[in-house]
Amino acid sequence: MPSLKAIRNRIGSIKNTRKITRAMKMVSAAKLRRAQEAIIAARPYAAALSKVVSELSAVAGPESHPLFQSHEFNGRKERVALVLFTSDRGLAGGLNSNVIKAAERAIREDFAACDVQLRTIGKKSNGHFVRRAGNVVSFDLAPTGPTALTLARETANVVIDEFMNDKVDRVFVIYNEFKSAISQTVTMKQVLPVIPEVLTAAEKAKAIADTAGHGDKGSIDFIYEPSKNELLTRLVPQYVQIGLYRAALENIASEFGARMTAMENATNNAGDIIGALTLQYNRARQASITKELLEIIGGAEALKG
Repeated sequence: MPSLKAIRNRIGSIKNTRKITRAMKMVSAAKLRRAQEAIIAARPYAAALSKVVSELSAVAGPESHPLFQSHEFNGRKERVALVLFTSDRGLAGGLNSNVIKAAERAIREDFAACDVQLRTIGKKSNGHFVRRAGNVVSFDLAPTGPTALTLARETANVVIDEFMNDKVDRVFVIYNEFKSAISQTVTMKQVLPVIPEVLTAAEKAKAIADTAGHGDKGSIDFIYEPSKNELLTRLVPQYVQIGLYRAALENIASEFGARMTAMENATNNAGDIIGALTLQYNRARQASITKELLEIIGGAEALKG
C-alpha cells in the first residue's frame, strides 16, 4: 500500500491537473463561440455562391469552364490529391485521429489504384504521415480565425494550378464538419473537378428558359453582363476557395468543441479520481492510527506485566 505522503502528493498533482483542464475547457468554450459566429457568417455566402455557380453551369454546360471537366487518363494511373485539415495540438479527443483514419481508409479502399498526394494542414496529420513515409507534398500549420481565409486562398490557387496543368486529376478535402460541441462529423468532399449542386426541376426551369427573341434554344430569361463564361471564369476559382475556407472554419469550430468536451470529461474524471484517492487516504490514515494505538496499548500491557 502506498504511503500517506505518496497519496497526498498524488491528490495534489491531480488537483493541479484538474485546474488546468477546467481552464482549458473555459478557454475552448469562449473560442468556440467566436468560431460558431464565423461559420454562421460564412455559410450563407457559400450557399449563395454555390447556387449561382450551379445555375450558370446548368445554362452554360460543363464545357464552359476547365475546372468542370474531368481529365482523361490515357492508360496512366489517376492522380489524386487529398487536403487534410487537422489541428496543431492534441487534447481534443478523437478529432484528429478520425480525419487520419478517414484518409487512410480512402487511400486503401477508394484510391488503391491511384497515385495519392497528401497536402497536410495541421501538425497532427503531417506528423502521422511523415512518420509512415506518406507522399506528403505540402504542409501548413493549422488555420486560425485570422489566417483561415489566406490559407484557403493559397491552397486553392495551388490545387487549381496543378489541376489546370494536368499534374493532378482529382482533389478532395477531408475535415471535421461541426455539428455541435459534442458532435463533429468527418467529411470528405470533392473539390476538383467542380461538381455543381444538382438543381431541382423548378430551379432548373427557372434558370433555363426558351425566351422569344433570343434565338438560341436554352437561352436564359435574363441578360448577363458580363457573359456567362466570363462570370464562371471569375466565380469558379472563388467557389473552390470558399469551399476550402468553409472547411477550415468547420474544422476550427470542431477543434474547440472537441477540446471543450474532452477537457470537461477530463475534469470530471479527475474529480472521481480525487474522491477515490481521498477515500484511500482516509482508510490508510485510519489504519495507521489504529496500528499506533495497538502498539501503545501493547506496550502499556507489557509494562504492567
